Amino acid sequence: MASFTTLRDAVAAHVRDGDVVAMEGFTHLIPFAAGHEIIRQGRRDLTLVRMTPDIIYDQMIGMGCARKLVFSWGGNPGVGSLHRMRDAVENQWPHRLDIEEHSHAAMANAYEAGAANLPFAVMRGYKGVTLPEVNPNIRSVTCPFTGEVLAAVPAVRPDVAVIHALRADRRGNVLIEGITGVQKEAVLAARRSIVTVEEIVEDFGPRSPNAVILPHWTVGAIAVVPRGAHPSYAHGYYKRDNAFYQAWDAIARERDAFLAWMEENVMKRADLALEPAR
Repeated sequence: MASFTTLRDAVAAHVRDGDVVAMEGFTHLIPFAAGHEIIRQGRRDLTLVRMTPDIIYDQMIGMGCARKLVFSWGGNPGVGSLHRMRDAVENQWPHRLDIEEHSHAAMANAYEAGAANLPFAVMRGYKGVTLPEVNPNIRSVTCPFTGEVLAAVPAVRPDVAVIHALRADRRGNVLIEGITGVQKEAVLAARRSIVTVEEIVEDFGPRSPNAVILPHWTVGAIAVVPRGAHPSYAHGYYKRDNAFYQAWDAIARERDAFLAWMEENVMKRADLALEPAR
């Protein structure tokens, strides 16, 4: 059942060293503020799962939170590489990072399987490609009805899912509109969940046809964090900060510049995690 709390208390209660953590949001509603609080609280040995790891996972990897990354694409969207991720993979800085790469379709199906409490996902895919040669978690099964050989991947069942959403009502139901990724499936697949929202409202009012509502009984902790998705965007609240994505390339290229930026803009901003729900 959903409980309203501060972001600091939500992370302290729900994110533990060694957890499998899925932080989802596709271009839209990426949970940056929550990721920053995980960094501030010094979580370690996390397996980070995300279909499209971008700047927030670059920051978490560079600050030593992650031991493994499960993903289907990684980069600074529209700009280039994730330099902290590359440094970890290529040079083991700040320490070694194991990677498990999938296709987008496999990741989406794996979340669906986790949400359905199934052990693995089955799909037509990975035919004529070499990714299964480097990822032993891509396997095959034979259909018992047709004899067709299909691809199979383990279900994604995170210890905790973290998402940002537009609004929650006072019962703890959560609304997402605009571009949606696999936020719903991630929350339903996870053992625990944290949802940051732009605001709490009495009623959601008129909704778009693609609106997703997570019922209060599927949600763990809710924290009000205005602009909690910045520099990504929140539909109807603020635009994507394209200048930041471009600036990040230079910030993250060198270790010292990265650490200095994180100290000034993340580690010293703990006040952002203390705002209570209203």
